[in-house]
Amino acid sequence: MPRNLLASVCSALLLLIVATTGSAADSKPLRILLITSGCCHDYDFQTKSLQLAFENAGVAANWTVVNEGGTGTDAQIDFYGQSDWAKNFDVCIHNECFAKTTDADYIRTITGPHFEGLPAVVIHCAMHTYRDATIDDWRQLLGVTSRRHDHKSSYKVDVKARDHPIMKSFPDGHTIQFDELYIIEKLWPTATALATSISEKDGKEHPVIWTNQYGKARVFGTTYGHSNETFQDKVFLNLIVDGTVWAAGK
Repeated sequence: MPRNLLASVCSALLLLIVATTGSAADSKPLRILLITSGCCHDYDFQTKSLQLAFENAGVAANWTVVNEGGTGTDAQIDFYGQSDWAKNFDVCIHNECFAKTTDADYIRTITGPHFEGLPAVVIHCAMHTYRDATIDDWRQLLGVTSRRHDHKSSYKVDVKARDHPIMKSFPDGHTIQFDELYIIEKLWPTATALATSISEKDGKEHPVIWTNQYGKARVFGTTYGHSNETFQDKVFLNLIVDGTVWAAGK
């Protein structure tokens, strides 16, 4: 075989091996840790909806669901007591609601592994979790500061970053039915708003979808996710899937 032909064949085989290896790596199930519990929402329904959304999107995932702390507003989740709680996960989805938990050491057992590189997805009441705490660590992880919300309504979503991978399939002007608009007091400098909605009370614009960089970790967030109607919205569910995949670096 001529040398130039042999070199071409070897190069083609090498490219095939690299492509096959890359595809195999990308096809490994996403190892998702879901923290969900607290007041005010139907977390069992939301968990099932999230799992079904990933399945329908063709995203293989291995789920570890931690539903601890009850239905109040002040609790510490036992799972976080493990020193290596973040080990072996590709991403952690926070969908919990504990506004009155304020212990700084406890909060930092959560934010620490994220700062060191565990990607995060933060949904709805995660923004009001640890709301009464005096330290900012959790708010820096979220990328936003919020302490209250407007009434339930149908809110139109205005896309601000059409070219971002998370937003490419999200229709501009899509309406989120029967949900709460969270009032964002501060968008932290490390965060970038991807979409906004307008308050029906005062006409002010608030980020509702964003990304954040917290230490070494990518963070994706949305303040929507209050009602079962939202967790039946295919556009919203696809947004969570795309945001999770992006945060995990996939």
